[in-house]
Amino acid sequence: MIRLAFHNLFQNKIRFIISVGGVALAMTLILSLDAVFTGVERQITAYIDNSGADIFVSQKSVRNMHMTTSSMSRSVITDVEEIPGIEKVTPILYLTNMVVSGKERNLAYIIGLPENAPMGGPWKLFEGRSYPRTGETIIDRNIAQKSKIGIGDDVEILGRKFKVVGLSEETTNLVNSVAFISISDFIKLWGNSNSISYLLIKINPEKSSSDIAAQIEANVKNVTAQVTADFSSQERRVVKDMSTEVITMMNFIGFLIGLAVMALTVYTSTLAHRSEYGVLKALGAHNKHLYQTVISYSLLSVLIGLALGIMITFLLSIILTYLRLNLTLAISGVSLLKVSSASLVIAAISAILPIKQIAGLDPAMVFRGK
Repeated sequence: MIRLAFHNLFQNKIRFIISVGGVALAMTLILSLDAVFTGVERQITAYIDNSGADIFVSQKSVRNMHMTTSSMSRSVITDVEEIPGIEKVTPILYLTNMVVSGKERNLAYIIGLPENAPMGGPWKLFEGRSYPRTGETIIDRNIAQKSKIGIGDDVEILGRKFKVVGLSEETTNLVNSVAFISISDFIKLWGNSNSISYLLIKINPEKSSSDIAAQIEANVKNVTAQVTADFSSQERRVVKDMSTEVITMMNFIGFLIGLAVMALTVYTSTLAHRSEYGVLKALGAHNKHLYQTVISYSLLSVLIGLALGIMITFLLSIILTYLRLNLTLAISGVSLLKVSSASLVIAAISAILPIKQIAGLDPAMVFRGK
C-alpha cells in the first residue's frame, strides 16, 4: 500500500508540485515567522547575553532594559562590593536615544562605560578601538554603513557631537542598536553624577550566581538582582508580549494554507485514482488497506513538503546573513517541533474526506464507468 501511495504521489508531476509545493510554502511561512521572532529576541538580548556579567543589579522592581528606566545611588557600588564572592563590579549608565548623522536618525541603547570596563563593552569589534574615551563613541557597523560614516566621523548623541572611534558588530536589530560612550560624558550630559543605571557583576566561579543574587537583594536596599540568564529571559518576554498575537495569527494562517492545499490535493488525487481503488476492492482488498494508502499518500506529501520548507528557511537565513540586513532568522528546536506536529495534524485531517470516498466506493459502479 505504501508503494501504491508512492506511485500515486509521483505519477502526476503537476499534482505533485502543487501538493508538495503548497505544503512547503505553508511550512516555510510558519518556520520563517517563528525564526524571525526568535532572531529578534536573540538580537534584543545580545547586549545582555554578551556583557560578560554573571548578575545584573538594577533599581528595585526593574527586571529588564527595553522600555524601562533604572536609577540607583552610586553608594550601591560599595555595598555590593562588600558581599563575599563578588570579584568585579562594573557600573553603567543607560538610556534610549538617537544616534544622529545628517538626516539619518537611528534609535539606540546608549551605554555609558567606565574607562577600561571589564564588562559591558562591545564584544565583537569590526574596526577601531574597543573602548571610548571622552568625546568618543563606538557605534554599530550596520548603522555606520547606513549613515555613510566611518572611523573619525562625527555623530550626535544626546545632543552632543561624538567622534566615531570604533565599529561594533552584532549590536543592531529591527528595533534599535547599541552605542557606547564614556561614563564621564554620559554624566555631563545627563547632569546627575550620583546615579547609575545597572551594575554588572562577575562572581567567583566557585560560587552560585543565584545565591549571590539573593544575598545582594537581602543586603542592599532598593535593588533587584538577577542572574544574567533570568535578566535576558525577562527582556525576551517583553518582545513576546508585544508580538504573541501577530505570531499566533500568522502561524494559524500558514496552518490553514497547508491544510487547504493538502486536503484538496489528497481529495482530488483519491478521485483521480477512484477506478484503481475500485479494482483493488473488487480483487478483495479491504478498506483498511486502502485507508493506509490514502494516509500514506498524505503523510508522504506533508513530510516532503516539511523537508523542503526547512531547507528553504535555512537558505533564507543564509541569504539574509550575506545581505547584512538588521534581521536574523534563528530556527529553534521548539519551532521545528511545533511545525512537525502541525504537519502531522495537516496530514491526518486532509485524509478524512478521501477515506469517506473510499468507504462508500462500489466496485461494480466503477466498472460500469459511473
